[in-house]
Amino acid sequence: MTLSSSLSRHSLALAVAAAALSAPMSAFASPSFADCRKTQAVDFPGTIVDAAVATPALSTLKDLVVAAGLADALSAPGNLTVFAPTNDAFAKIPAGVLGAIGSDLAVLTAVLTYHVVPGKVDPRHPVTRELTTLQGQSLFAGYDRGTGAAVNQSVADCTAVRTTNGTVWVIDSVLLPQFR
Repeated sequence: MTLSSSLSRHSLALAVAAAALSAPMSAFASPSFADCRKTQAVDFPGTIVDAAVATPALSTLKDLVVAAGLADALSAPGNLTVFAPTNDAFAKIPAGVLGAIGSDLAVLTAVLTYHVVPGKVDPRHPVTRELTTLQGQSLFAGYDRGTGAAVNQSVADCTAVRTTNGTVWVIDSVLLPQFR
């Protein structure tokens, strides 16, 4: 294989992964269980953070990850699953609430780490499972016949994006942990 063909394949992989990450969620709304489960993951030749940077629809998430100082942790070797809210998902949060989250580093870190679980998780699983997040609280992931692949009450795209250090699932809303 020549260097130019290797670079061309790398560019194609980046383009395919970016397209999968930025596809509108409505295009994937509630496919059948069989169709959703058959959807192949897309390989992205970088880290979770690299995938977010390459995806315009995840720019708010990327900015908040950087602001919280989590970019290095999400770029480190390992195997994490990230449920990544789109810009539209963040836009659903009232401005005052989003401002309060963004202005308090501890709250921002708690919200962002609530979107991350260790290991490989697939929200298309036929049985809903309870998972412990890096934030320390539980969330629930599994296929729901009414909404499709789901994480808590968020709809997950059926296409996973495999990165060098984990898997990204795009979701349509921001997950919020319990604050006591």
